[in-house]
Amino acid sequence: MTNARRKLILIRHAKSAHPDGVEDFERPLGERGRRDAPAVGRWLRENAYAIEAVRCSPALRTRQTWELAGAHIPAEPQVSYNQRLYGGTAQELLAIVRELPVTAMTAAIVGHNPGLEDLVHLLTGESVELKTSAVALLSSERGWADADEAWTCASTFAKPRG
Repeated sequence: MTNARRKLILIRHAKSAHPDGVEDFERPLGERGRRDAPAVGRWLRENAYAIEAVRCSPALRTRQTWELAGAHIPAEPQVSYNQRLYGGTAQELLAIVRELPVTAMTAAIVGHNPGLEDLVHLLTGESVELKTSAVALLSSERGWADADEAWTCASTFAKPRG
């Protein structure tokens, strides 16, 4: 019997603006980010199957990224916002992966660097640069609760542009 492959999609938020007097957490997407985030959604629709669960940083730019990207996918995943994704380390993000619903075969995390790049390195052994709007699609036959070093060696990286 062949195990089904879990798909973990890591999405770095789209390009943000830097308005004067606005704290980092409340920075909105900039013009380029508002253009690129829908392109992320179109890429997800074409490459990532049905996303069942989304864990998103509560920072404004990540919420806006998911709202614009998620509008382009056919699924209606269960979305939750997790403070640990804002500035989280690879180990903190790994804990979030391990908490994903056991029934979900495809899940997405929308967050920030350096945590996302560090998580990719932890799970795959690969060093990657995830610029704004970048997507890492990882897959594994192992369950979420078993995610650890070298959880997968199968990965796809994309930089959708609007």
